[in-house]
Amino acid sequence: MAGILIIDDDTFICKTIQKQLVNKGLQADIAFSGSAGLKLLKKKSFDLILCDFRLPDKDGMEILQEVKRMNIQSPVVIITAYADVRMAVKLMKQGAYDYMTKPLQHEEIVSLARKLSGGNETRKAFEFSDDFLMGESPVFRQAIKFAAKVAPTGMAVLIEGETGTGKEFVARFIHQNSSRSKKPFVAVDCGAIPKELAGSELFGHVKGSFTGALENKTGVFKQADGGTLFLDEIGNLSYSVQVQLLRVLQEKTVTRIGGNKPVKVDVRVITATNENLTERVEKSLFREDLLHRINEFKIVLPPLRNRPEDISYFASHFREKANKELGMKITDFSDEALEIFRKYEWPGNIRELKNVIKRAVLLSPNEILTPENLPDEIVQFSADPLLLGPNIEIEKNLQTLKNVASGAEKEWIIKAIEDAGYNKSKAARNLQIDRKTLYNKIKQYGIDI
Repeated sequence: MAGILIIDDDTFICKTIQKQLVNKGLQADIAFSGSAGLKLLKKKSFDLILCDFRLPDKDGMEILQEVKRMNIQSPVVIITAYADVRMAVKLMKQGAYDYMTKPLQHEEIVSLARKLSGGNETRKAFEFSDDFLMGESPVFRQAIKFAAKVAPTGMAVLIEGETGTGKEFVARFIHQNSSRSKKPFVAVDCGAIPKELAGSELFGHVKGSFTGALENKTGVFKQADGGTLFLDEIGNLSYSVQVQLLRVLQEKTVTRIGGNKPVKVDVRVITATNENLTERVEKSLFREDLLHRINEFKIVLPPLRNRPEDISYFASHFREKANKELGMKITDFSDEALEIFRKYEWPGNIRELKNVIKRAVLLSPNEILTPENLPDEIVQFSADPLLLGPNIEIEKNLQTLKNVASGAEKEWIIKAIEDAGYNKSKAARNLQIDRKTLYNKIKQYGIDI
């Protein structure tokens, strides 16, 4: 376990928290200034960073920005006085994991540290590609915990998620954390295979078995023997191929098209879809028995629009990546650009965000990326409907009607926090929800109080 870093200029508080954590079997390092804390972060990794908001040399916002700049994904929890609660909420919107008010409850710190311990190990396991980012979304973290749990078991996994949410990366993570990690990982996009060739691609064929079969072909099942086969967009397979696939999964043998000799295969199958397969079963477009076979364990990946706390971090990462690839020096985003990112729905998810950032970096004439560098459709989506003509105004009004309930909830939460004197624990109790749910609602609605 990498442990916890405590940054606070109050030496008594630092040493007391450290002692409590060590007594509970946890590792803890201490730093009495922001500079000293950042120096430690350059030398080693931590599962959790506890940082006082008011430090003699830097404040919590500067520490948070430095942590992001160093591409450290350890969660940062801000320690603050009640007078700084509004600032703490702003810090959460900028990527802080949480905040705690003084006087600190040591048991709460121990509980949080234990919950997050091992988090960096999970992140490191994911760092096999520069294109994948885990972020801080609780929903996505839970999906990763499920992936880590199921990885060693050999169960068939179905991954659901929209295009661009990282389904193949999660499948690779499961493979790399299984006993098959030294064997092949073969990925197939079922939506990209012509329907008449799907059987040949999956199971192979014998030379001359059909027009165009000029030589023997080994299917992907045989290629993945001993390892993992990832079938993306499995809902695109024809009904007849689904029948063949079910037989292969049941009998663990493959017969090439035009052949008559079954060959044993040892393959773990992970599937993915951006469709609702249950609905396709109801429409007789997908076999129910095949769905049960591939869905021994389901993992659902949330879309980017449901992960607002990750957008700024992802945008910064892709900006730095684009700078390196394009030889640019874009240092930051304007507040207006970040607001547009938060409001846009990102139908292409993380993949779309990456492409938008790369294009904007290339087009930006200044060091700060502004809305002028973004595609019109993204800017217009977030703009004032009165400035965009009657059709856009109607669409925005429809969205407003859909959000009436959430707007009422937002006002109710604001009132509860104010009535509790900005004591979030008390506000959560009054609302009959737990503290974490309240924090998530604050982030979701962008509450700034």
